[in-house]
Amino acid sequence: MSGLPLPGGRGRPEAVNGPGGYFGKSLDAFSDCLRGGFGTPEDDDFKVEWHDHDRSRQALGHAETARQLESQLGRCHFTHRDRIAEELAAARSGRGGTVFAWLIEIFEDEAPGKLVLC
Repeated sequence: MSGLPLPGGRGRPEAVNGPGGYFGKSLDAFSDCLRGGFGTPEDDDFKVEWHDHDRSRQALGHAETARQLESQLGRCHFTHRDRIAEELAAARSGRGGTVFAWLIEIFEDEAPGKLVLC
């Protein structure tokens, strides 16, 4: 998942740092933002409300995951190609992690308890 671009469209995670604020252009950058120092409150007193998360779960499911992995496969370091190809095959067959799950994992790792699924 490292280095994958954030999916575009409505509901991009710009709210982490306010409308138009920095949130990064990859999952790694988004993780950095949640870790702090890029606009999250210094006192760690914040919550992120993810409205319509069921719609997001569908939009960021296996089809979007396959699209993201296809893009990554074409530009990743050769030492990562086999792993990404395996993940891509799984996504194409409706198995394995999804972009939605990757985002949830980032929240759990970097900002435990801060995500509220609405």
